[in-house]
Amino acid sequence: MAARGLCKVFTKPRPRIGELDQNHGRPRRAAPTVRSMKTAPISWRVFCAVELPPEVRAQLEDHIARLRKAVPDVAVSWSRVENIHLTLKFFGNVDVDRIEATSAAIDRAVKNVAPFDISIGKTGTFRTQVLWIGVTDPSGTLSTLHEKLGSEDRAYRPHLTIARIRRPEGARRLANAHLQMQFENLNVAVKEIVLFRSELSPKGSKYTSISTHKLPG
Repeated sequence: MAARGLCKVFTKPRPRIGELDQNHGRPRRAAPTVRSMKTAPISWRVFCAVELPPEVRAQLEDHIARLRKAVPDVAVSWSRVENIHLTLKFFGNVDVDRIEATSAAIDRAVKNVAPFDISIGKTGTFRTQVLWIGVTDPSGTLSTLHEKLGSEDRAYRPHLTIARIRRPEGARRLANAHLQMQFENLNVAVKEIVLFRSELSPKGSKYTSISTHKLPG
């Protein structure tokens, strides 16, 4: 015979994962696992490039200013002159703990590569969407370095991007003005290459030098 004053206790079964919580109408979430609690590795966007001397940047700035004055009514994203580099290899997102290894790989790529000259001066476009200034590489060393830094499916075409056209209205007029506008040839002595970090923001890209690699020859 059961003792008086005692009552049978009924416990409400816990909802299965995915069933609705009756109090809030939301599905219950599974408890975090050790794997889901791990912190993702920190990575940087990095690329390797040739830094441009002041006289090249000054001429690029003048060319852009003349284009903007000649064809002012086209929707264009103009490159900031201080951010224009001759890119050799874009590595993309690299884990921070692999940056030192990337820098070491560049050291190996430039080993036994002597300083060389390039010429900057030809104007060109990619399908009237991208405006660029061309780079001539008589010795072929740029292509050699590009291959040593990591081969790609498409051929390397060295150039300096100065603008990306956002809408087609007026694109042809701007492209033609760019192609017809003279850009005086400038010779540049390449003595080193630089590994940069690229940080994206609403105000534009910010490039920070990580390591400099001199060509020993």
